[in-house]
Amino acid sequence: MRKVYIVDLSAEERAQLLELTRKGTTQARRVRRAQVLLAAADGATDAAIVRMLHVARATVERTRQRFVGGGLSAALEERPRPGAKAKLDGKAEAYLVALACSAPPEGRSRWTMQLLADRLVELNQIDAISGETVRRTLKKTTSSRG
Repeated sequence: MRKVYIVDLSAEERAQLLELTRKGTTQARRVRRAQVLLAAADGATDAAIVRMLHVARATVERTRQRFVGGGLSAALEERPRPGAKAKLDGKAEAYLVALACSAPPEGRSRWTMQLLADRLVELNQIDAISGETVRRTLKKTTSSRG
């Protein structure tokens, strides 16, 4: 199978990659990608790189593709990972903790996660929030609900 993404390193890029693989303070993924690029530039096949570096074939192919498409930095750097923005900012989080530590509503012996979520919405601290988000937020604080 003919390779579409051919890795052709300049002398400067090769020197940069060699330095990167010899330093002990670089992220392991970055070092592994540098090793893939060096091996690919030396003419190794994907199968040989997979066996030599113990990585998945997709890793080799993706690294080649990112190098050809975006250069050395694109091949080595982590791309931003998807994820939702935090629902509660610091102020709302502090309000939630204070609310959880306060007396529960009348007729209740304790706060539930859903009661806390509903109260935050009632008090216009946030537009909408689930009980699970409240639980995760309280879990990462050192306060105790009990």
